[in-house]
Amino acid sequence: MINRKTTFMLIAIPAFLLFFTFHTYPALQGIFYSFTDWKGYGNWNFVGFSNFINVFKDTRVLSAYGFTFQFAIVATIIVNIISLLIAMGLNSKIKFLKTLRAIYFLPYILSVLIVGFIFNYIFTHLVPSFGQSLQINVLSKNILGDQNLAWLGIVIVAVWQGVALNTILYLAGLVTIPEEVYEAAVIDGAGPWKKFWKITFPLISSFFTINMVLAMKNFLMAYDQIVAMTGGGPGTATESVSLLIYRGGFEGGQFAYQSANAVIFFVVIVAISLFQLRVLERREVE
Repeated sequence: MINRKTTFMLIAIPAFLLFFTFHTYPALQGIFYSFTDWKGYGNWNFVGFSNFINVFKDTRVLSAYGFTFQFAIVATIIVNIISLLIAMGLNSKIKFLKTLRAIYFLPYILSVLIVGFIFNYIFTHLVPSFGQSLQINVLSKNILGDQNLAWLGIVIVAVWQGVALNTILYLAGLVTIPEEVYEAAVIDGAGPWKKFWKITFPLISSFFTINMVLAMKNFLMAYDQIVAMTGGGPGTATESVSLLIYRGGFEGGQFAYQSANAVIFFVVIVAISLFQLRVLERREVE
């Protein structure tokens, strides 16, 4: 008769094989090809670290990194501020609380591409029409067609959809705070701001850390919203690193070169995540 340990092993093997086949093996292949000149077809030769060196010299790549960091930082900050405010509101004793929580979570379960296409139509047609009817110059044009403003449209959509998950995580943290703590603070004369800064925020700091790391990682890897809304345009103004890797690797015959870019991008994301964890976890201890 098969014992429990063997049973668990047999159950885990299919999942391990699937994960290795569709995740680990392709990743290792990408790392291998980053040291070659392979175009995605035909023969290839080893070129050492030349692909990695050329990435740092490529102005288009550097521009993509600049846009990606700008977008990710702004979106991460806005998402966490809005999510925390909504979570604190939903944590109050109000009517239809469960219904409101479900409504706020709804954007997260929608397809990112479909949401992007819908907002593309809104920014292209509805908002300009609305702005022209009210004679508001700022709203009278399609911001997605403006090199300086297109990224703000993507931020709005990414934040609108990203708030849902962060709100749920903050709610999970808020329900762990005993009500007696707030009652004691009220007796001591603490106001709303002092209760938040001295009680609420310190006690949910671990959830704040999780949300900051997850949000930054997700926004750094932005792809779907950009494809659906601007396609990286106007020009390359909203071309993210993920979109550049896809275009160059699968459409531009730069498979090895963009593999090197992907390896660098992976290291950057890991480094940023570890830095965030180290800084924010240190603040939790303090």
